[in-house]
Amino acid sequence: MDSSEHGSSVTSPGVAIGGTLPPGLTEEEAEEIQVELTKVDDEIQTLRQVLVAKERHAAELKRRLGISPLSEIKQNINKGWHDVQCSNAYLSASATLEDIGRSDAYKRTQETLSQAGQMTSAAFSTMGSAIRNRFGEMRALPYSNPGSNFSMRHSLSMPAMRNSPSFKSFEDKVDNMKKVMGRSNGEGDHSPTSNNAPF
Repeated sequence: MDSSEHGSSVTSPGVAIGGTLPPGLTEEEAEEIQVELTKVDDEIQTLRQVLVAKERHAAELKRRLGISPLSEIKQNINKGWHDVQCSNAYLSASATLEDIGRSDAYKRTQETLSQAGQMTSAAFSTMGSAIRNRFGEMRALPYSNPGSNFSMRHSLSMPAMRNSPSFKSFEDKVDNMKKVMGRSNGEGDHSPTSNNAPF
């Protein structure tokens, strides 16, 4: 029996996987489709070659105009960002963020965070004052007090420590922090006995 009568095998290469025809397709139809597929593959290959040639020509023209790949990337990024800014999604998100900024919940959260910042700066100010006062008390201790828990060696080292560059630097930083924190809260310089401290 002839293979065309049963449609079980095809002699044309690539007609079907496994060498069999799909159901309802004759060998002649399969050969026509195979010829058309070959033509389309050839056209695709030709188009690829033309595209490569056009890309080379475009690159040469850009080089002659002085357009570098970097400037081209910048231009593409700027165009892309402009397209994003003009997109409906971006405009909608911007409007939503503006609405959130005007909402009561946002304003309450902003006020709460502001108050927390003020309390934190007051705490740092109080802590700086307490540290400074403690060092001042330690400096004022008598050197030869018999009832003192400080040894003579410790008492003698306190003035030296107080006048050391490290201590001066630390003390200056604490003072500056206190001044900056006080100004950011809209308050003046606090005395160490101020009752505005949070603790």
